[in-house]
Amino acid sequence: MRPALAPDVGIITTGHDVADARLHKITAALRQRGLHVELWGLGDPAGGPAGADVHARNRGSLLQRLAQTAVLPWRTKAKVVMTVDPDMIPVTRLVTTLRRRKMVADVHEDYGRLLADRAWARGPIGLPARLMVLASSRLAAGADLTVVADSHLAPYQAKKRLVVTNLPVPAFLAPSVPTGGPRVVYVGDLRQSRGLFDMVEAVAAAPRWSLDLVGPVATADRGRLERRVEQPDLDGRVRLHGRQPPAAAWRIAEGAWASMALLQETPAFVEAMPSKIYEYLASGLPVISTRLPRQTRIIEESGGGVLIDDVAEAAETLRRWSDDPGELEKLRDCALQWATDNLPTTTPYDELADAIQDLLRGSA
Repeated sequence: MRPALAPDVGIITTGHDVADARLHKITAALRQRGLHVELWGLGDPAGGPAGADVHARNRGSLLQRLAQTAVLPWRTKAKVVMTVDPDMIPVTRLVTTLRRRKMVADVHEDYGRLLADRAWARGPIGLPARLMVLASSRLAAGADLTVVADSHLAPYQAKKRLVVTNLPVPAFLAPSVPTGGPRVVYVGDLRQSRGLFDMVEAVAAAPRWSLDLVGPVATADRGRLERRVEQPDLDGRVRLHGRQPPAAAWRIAEGAWASMALLQETPAFVEAMPSKIYEYLASGLPVISTRLPRQTRIIEESGGGVLIDDVAEAAETLRRWSDDPGELEKLRDCALQWATDNLPTTTPYDELADAIQDLLRGSA
């Protein structure tokens, strides 16, 4: 029996679910070029990207994750190995060097500032995590290709650095006109710092509205959220859909009247530009947004939403829109027009796929 051919690209992660939208977008671009892709991650294999060989396991303990971080880079036989976790970069650099394989490091968040948002990562107990992030950033700079999700993200002096912004992939979206009763949607990770409870309270104060939350809820916030949505004033108006593959997530958003992006002003978010806002605008979903600098610029430039300062203002906006849907129609038209004029027809994921093809040609 002939041995199976090694995959062209192996994407490995011990921290991301295989339903993660960025993993789906990257894989789709690679598959469009006929590349053989395997993905090692968490969750249900059925939620993985179409056309990839998906290997998934349940999320284990911290000790189990550390063990997988040491083992997983050895398991893939791919010609190009891509990791999306900072803690996997050191071992992946070692394995790809020894095996003379190509390595891609995807740095899609400011991990240093992200740790500043986490209470457990502060003080002496968080020192190992902070040191790991610092070491991983330096090692990522030496990868054959270093991918960053935004121009402000380190490392800046990489051997080869490519900015792959989280822009929408039209094939995953489902633009539609509003249908049914007033409904607002949020797609993405859910935690207090991302405006989880602000969204719930805004809907609680706008009785005609319901809210669809599509994404995983942080463990620390789940109990509080479940207790809150069971209160009589919400009366089943908040629906929790959990993590969904991107196409399924945006099918849930289909027919919604509006969207929310109520990120708080934390170190991790103050300079960030949430990809969901681009996706909301491209889907024709008027956005209620907090006044973080980059969100503010896009909302004002597009005319596709409103900026609010607090929960009361968000609730007042919802009540105004249900009383006067005509305002929403104007915002929807502005959102779609801005997306048509400003979002590229080809995505940065296509440029990433081309760069990985170049790595494969070099290794051949």
